[in-house]
Amino acid sequence: MAAVRVWSKSARVVLVTAGVGLAAGALVFLGALFLNVAPENAVSREYRAGIDAVVYPEFEQNWKLFAPDPLQRNVTVDARVQTIAEDGRITTGDWQSLTARDLAAVRHHPAPSHVDQNLLRRAWDFYDSTHGDGDAPSPAGSRGRLAEQYLKRIALQRIGPGGERVLQVQLRVGTATVAPPPWSTEQVDTAVHLRELPWWPVAAEDRRNL
Repeated sequence: MAAVRVWSKSARVVLVTAGVGLAAGALVFLGALFLNVAPENAVSREYRAGIDAVVYPEFEQNWKLFAPDPLQRNVTVDARVQTIAEDGRITTGDWQSLTARDLAAVRHHPAPSHVDQNLLRRAWDFYDSTHGDGDAPSPAGSRGRLAEQYLKRIALQRIGPGGERVLQVQLRVGTATVAPPPWSTEQVDTAVHLRELPWWPVAAEDRRNL
């Protein structure tokens, strides 16, 4: 019968310590790789130098965990219309939150509509990508005009026909950066910044098939 090898207490301490060290090193390495491919966040910004030291150049990653990156801003879209009554009286309506309607339809819904989740957000992204910081009423290029028409028709559809003829429609967009987690030391501006677009005239063609 072969003798059973018995490890001394000091040998067991060394083996356990080495095992814990290897496990901790593996977790740190995998965590660095994860932060390298994940979208930029408070942790990756805080430890960017250490992450780069672990990953580059031997373990460089040329892909990202999410495509596109998760949204890091809250965007709300409001709209109002200017109408004319039969007696010629012109009235400017109150702002109506188009985003709030979508959120109300999505919250607590087991299978929310793709339209409620993305239509308005994607329409604004399309406009913003074709206009930047400029709000010229007649932007150059067909994509810019298409983006305006798309947003205009969404607003008119959401507000509804009402009892008077609509002369113009205006949109207002509020943008706020999502606050960092409580444990983060990052300082960001979380105030809502409003941006009013110019009044867009409404023709009969704009309301076709709404």
